Amino acid sequence: MKKREDIRNIAIIAHVDHGKTTLVNEMLKQSDTLDGHAEISDRAMDTNDIEKERGITILSKNTAVKYNGKQINILDTPGHADFGGEVERIMKMVDGVLLVVDAFEGTMPQTRFVLKKALDQHLTPIVVINKIDRPGARPEEVVDEVLELFIELGADEDQLEFPVVYASAINGTSSLKADIDSQEHTMVPIFDTILETIPAPIDNSDEPLQFQVAMLDYNDYVGRIGIGRVSRGTIKIGDQVSVLKLDGSAKNFRVTKIFGFIGLDRVEIQEAKAGDLIAVSGMEDIYVGETVTPVDHQEALPILRIDEPTLQMTFAANDSPFVGREGEFVTGRKIEERLRHQLHTDVSLRVEDTDKAGAWVVSGRGELHLSILVEEMRREGFELQLSRPEVIYREIDGVTCEPFEMVQIDTPDQYTGSVIDSMAQRKGEMQNMESDANNQTRMTFLAPSRGLIGYSTEFLTMTGGYGIMNHTFEKYMPVIKNWEPGRRNGALVSINAGSSTTYSLQSVEDRGQLFIGAGVDVYEGMIVGQNSRDTDIAVNVTKGKNLTNTRASGKDHSAAIKTPKEMSLEESIEFLNDDEYCEVTPTSVRLRKKILDTGLRTKADKKRKRG
Repeated sequence: MKKREDIRNIAIIAHVDHGKTTLVNEMLKQSDTLDGHAEISDRAMDTNDIEKERGITILSKNTAVKYNGKQINILDTPGHADFGGEVERIMKMVDGVLLVVDAFEGTMPQTRFVLKKALDQHLTPIVVINKIDRPGARPEEVVDEVLELFIELGADEDQLEFPVVYASAINGTSSLKADIDSQEHTMVPIFDTILETIPAPIDNSDEPLQFQVAMLDYNDYVGRIGIGRVSRGTIKIGDQVSVLKLDGSAKNFRVTKIFGFIGLDRVEIQEAKAGDLIAVSGMEDIYVGETVTPVDHQEALPILRIDEPTLQMTFAANDSPFVGREGEFVTGRKIEERLRHQLHTDVSLRVEDTDKAGAWVVSGRGELHLSILVEEMRREGFELQLSRPEVIYREIDGVTCEPFEMVQIDTPDQYTGSVIDSMAQRKGEMQNMESDANNQTRMTFLAPSRGLIGYSTEFLTMTGGYGIMNHTFEKYMPVIKNWEPGRRNGALVSINAGSSTTYSLQSVEDRGQLFIGAGVDVYEGMIVGQNSRDTDIAVNVTKGKNLTNTRASGKDHSAAIKTPKEMSLEESIEFLNDDEYCEVTPTSVRLRKKILDTGLRTKADKKRKRG
């Protein structure tokens, strides 16, 4: 069988923050790809601002490096399980994977998640033990952990014979030996291992075309762009082809542009053939999983499975008293347009109408998936309000089921008791527990997703910021009945509008934790803090000190209040109860009650308790 020895197609997979994007950067720098004068920034593959700020990859990226006259196409994939829909489809485009594992942390939940996807596709693996220079690095032990994980996930004999390369991506060094002294400033061991290990694509370019769309991009000039691999045949600009739709129908179109990838650039090319990773424009309504074929030879490839959403929130037009103060786009029509536009490229997202005008149920793969969409929208000038996240239930064989997640927690030994208690309250079932010589304990739990909503803030407080928690979707299981997790503390709710004063905040701060300082504009029904008890309290934070001509005896003390807690967008979303909204604008994140009027809200609460 003829092979295309001039190219290799690989995906680079890893747990969050194990260094794969940095590794791709070094491969770009040290290959024959870039012009000698070309500058490349750190983590150049992470192109949007949120990716750079958070240090995570959200969208899969294509790049290609030249080495010894051959082209290595690399797909950098997200490491976070919320973006697993991306990872799964990328596996259909490649012949092998570079699994990057931190030499200190070892295998983590998302390592398991992404590796399982690769092994299911029978891809050829190469393991890169990264951060070999990190204090406490234990490369040999980590290789053993990786091998155990391969066996546990059902790898076949060929996959178990994976080669190992040791590297420090941040320093641009690598070696085939675990000894740190053998590290040299070169990526040659990685490049050579790829060319020797990863199978070259089959060259069946003389057969009828099959090109399947695995990812989508969108451009205002050329419209929707389908990205994927040419599985068979050849595609040229000007070709009349058919798109075989997911519903079984077919639409004809003319190929207007074909793009290849080289370095960090997308370059126009005239034709592509079997084995090439390309982007094609000219198809207005093409979707992931659809196959492009010749008009006279319509043979579809198997449809790509896309992970279904597990979490949903209501996105609504802002109707607070501060609406329009800070944002440019505030109408329901603008919000709906933006959400529909997101569907052009994000195939794991769902947007559904509700019976309330100006509100939509938006479903995604997790809190991070949805909060990043919200963050993008606020940066673009949108104002909106969000409801408490809810898990999506499913009927499986006549049984109502809910999503469960595998939770891995690393914490100093002294916090293990508190963590176990808190996870038990959230119906987490311990699967494993191991301690090491450094007084660190690693625990694994299987827990319902709804029990984890709002847990990360509590967890960080409980472990003094030293705990590390990672979780990834595991499976749907029967719903746990007669249990409803939720915030244990009530809220401090403003009873009037105005500007907060130090004097009034001083009288409120002993009730709980404040979220605002002095001089902040508030409105009736806005949440200004968390009560230390489990009930809501209506508070006045705008009251001023009565001025008199009588001077108090003793020394005047300058008024001071404790530093309020600044709530991030994620923390605010996690804080919500069913009767609350998170109001998001380009410059502010506020918490509020759905019913702002204090009297009406009190009546509604009494009615709900009676009902």
